[in-house]
Amino acid sequence: MKQSEIFRENAENCAHLAESAANEPTFLRYKRMEAAWLALANEQDWLDGEVSPAPLSVARNGNTSNAGKAASDPAE
Repeated sequence: MKQSEIFRENAENCAHLAESAANEPTFLRYKRMEAAWLALANEQDWLDGEVSPAPLSVARNGNTSNAGKAASDPAE
């Protein structure tokens, strides 16, 4: 079994636990855990070469995302 499949099974288990959660904070915690396991599974698929990397998001003016910009950059 591939590592990403194990991660997806963990995500599914968290989803089932969320369905039977006794209260809202517990439900939200399981949903966050589910999302984290799915993110790990997707990243593992990428690391294994099964999916191509996500393209950079391009703004309407043609500039790439500011994700790599320093927070104190005065150019903004």
